[in-house]
Amino acid sequence: MKIRWRLRMTAAQREVWTGTELRRLLEEKAGMPISAASVSALLTKEPSQIKLSTLIALCTALQCTPNDLFEIDTTPVEASASPPRPTATAPQAVNARGRSMPPM
Repeated sequence: MKIRWRLRMTAAQREVWTGTELRRLLEEKAGMPISAASVSALLTKEPSQIKLSTLIALCTALQCTPNDLFEIDTTPVEASASPPRPTATAPQAVNARGRSMPPM
């Protein structure tokens, strides 16, 4: 499964072109003060995680749903071909002189 962050596209579809505009909307419509650096990071990078409160604020400010902010590809990911794992062998018996003994 692959998830793509679509905040910039969603904002553009609502004619929000800059981080400054988005920051103002977050403050005015969602009551969420957020730093310019945080807004910039949300617009330019795909977050590895997002707080639910931030997601709700973005949806409120942009009048959208989480489905507008995420594109989810549910195509199964193919497993990579990995070399076969070696099988475990039984430990060899050792005689009193420290030499290996043949298996019985």
